[in-house]
Amino acid sequence: MSAAVKYTLGRVGLFAVVVAALWPVDIDIFLKLIVALLFSAALSFFLLKGWRDEMAEEMAAAAERRRTEKEQLRSALAGDDQAATGDAGTSTDQVTGDAGSSTEQPGSSDSGRGPAA
Repeated sequence: MSAAVKYTLGRVGLFAVVVAALWPVDIDIFLKLIVALLFSAALSFFLLKGWRDEMAEEMAAAAERRRTEKEQLRSALAGDDQAATGDAGTSTDQVTGDAGSSTEQPGSSDSGRGPAA
């Protein structure tokens, strides 16, 4: 079961328990619900700390995975095939299969990288 589902069910469960505990008290139903909401929030801060931390870790991992995939997609769309393939030793000419341009000199190790500085 997902950590987010566990934490959500825990929060709802705590709210239900507090509402049940306040049921015999003779106050307005809306006031009971508000008090139950406040008490269950305070209790969940302490009682559900582990599940909350687990959920935060899952969310952080998913965000990092999405960020990595987004960067790979941007690199591929920009034409940077090295980042898209993940092969740092492969030049753009090697990936696309180009034999070279007419301005390239034989024996040049700087193929496809612009003028040498």
